[in-house]
Amino acid sequence: METIINRRDFLKKCGAIAAGGFVLSNRSFEVHTGAKRPNFLFITADDLNYNSVGVYSCGISEITPNIDRLATEGMRFAHAHITISVCQPSRSVLMTGRYPHRNGAEGFEPIDINVPTLQEQLRKAGYINGIMCKNAHLAPREKFCWDYYIIASDLGRGRDPALYYQNAKTFFENARAAGKPFFLNANAADPHRPFAGSQQEQNKWKTNIPYSRKITREETEIPGFLPDIPDVRQEVSEYFTSVHRCDEVVGSVLRALKDTGFEDNTLVMFLSDNGMAFPFAKTNCYLNSTKTPWIVRWPGVVKPGTVDTDHFISGIDYMPTILNAAGLPQVAGMDGTSFLPELAGQKQRGRDKVFTVFHETSAKRRFEMRCVQNKTYGYIYNAWSDEQTVFKNESQSGLTMNAMKEAAKTDPYIAARVQMFLYRVPEELYNFAEDPDALHNLADDPVYKEQLNLMRQELLTWMERTKDPLAPAFRDFALSI
Repeated sequence: METIINRRDFLKKCGAIAAGGFVLSNRSFEVHTGAKRPNFLFITADDLNYNSVGVYSCGISEITPNIDRLATEGMRFAHAHITISVCQPSRSVLMTGRYPHRNGAEGFEPIDINVPTLQEQLRKAGYINGIMCKNAHLAPREKFCWDYYIIASDLGRGRDPALYYQNAKTFFENARAAGKPFFLNANAADPHRPFAGSQQEQNKWKTNIPYSRKITREETEIPGFLPDIPDVRQEVSEYFTSVHRCDEVVGSVLRALKDTGFEDNTLVMFLSDNGMAFPFAKTNCYLNSTKTPWIVRWPGVVKPGTVDTDHFISGIDYMPTILNAAGLPQVAGMDGTSFLPELAGQKQRGRDKVFTVFHETSAKRRFEMRCVQNKTYGYIYNAWSDEQTVFKNESQSGLTMNAMKEAAKTDPYIAARVQMFLYRVPEELYNFAEDPDALHNLADDPVYKEQLNLMRQELLTWMERTKDPLAPAFRDFALSI
């Protein structure tokens, strides 16, 4: 097994970075740590809601035992968010450290060719780069320098734990043979639609992909933003069956890491690329859209079983943090900053809120949204909402949305929810601390006028600072009220 770095010296340097604003050069890493660069294993789930994980309060017994175990071995963040709640742009942010309007990938298109990527920086430093599944979601391919490229069809459509183990093990063994540090991005396709055992899955692939445990309708948990009606309960149970299979993929990759002897010198991070593919979650800016289960394990650096409840971290911070951990210089033009000090148990200023966005769906429909959230409140600006435009996204496929529309014919509450989802309103304000499911819009409540104005200004300041093309329209909107 490889020898772990001299962590005490390394963490002293982390503190210096946080306080003094400098970074270790490529060559100075080994001088200061006395060891090889760490390896990186980045595991992602696809459309996994943050609270569908056991350690994030999911009440279904043993729904995610492998992810839960990873949390006990490292640190989980209570206030972690991806930056945009749809697959490709979310992943483009992670690997560039830039907001979508600053990296060129607002939707399902490639990043701008002149934007530096994490993989380019790691290759320059001698790393082997590998990716498993979700390959096309990091484009153009030449910008991501993959030495190992395993597509979903070679992984049971991204859903076969045994194939993940075999391919991950091969990658780790090849890295050892090459004598180089590695970065592996292992992406599970679960719990993305179509869900395990669903009719939608049968219709798409003319078969159902095997799973080891079926979550029953009786044991499933219905999210608070959805009504508990029969077809919704059925589809959510299929979703949770996919969640459990995703956890098995995570466990398989972690087992391959351990079996090849790399566990002690590998920084492991796990997160989801966005919320669950149901109404009021994925492809929106709600808490359930962008909040993600973000877990970090780094033996000897991250204290096992810790929970960070103080700091907000975001998708834009992933690349700066990995560069920092590798001892590489920060890249000019990134919007994020390293949260390595937090991993060492330190405090970091400026992490009391997060800004998130939405631009367009995979079908190229534009629904511009912007959001600022802190520990208590969340403010959302829906630039597209005009009382006529109808919201349309992939979450409306399957059973749930059709069931809600049918129930709306006789249930006034569900009818109001369907109306809100399809047409929205220009601005929304929620007390997410008390109302995480965004059921009570406070934007028109005079009691919250001061809070509303404060968050409008915070959002406008951020939009203007990052040169968001929507900033002039939002300024005009705010001044017109």
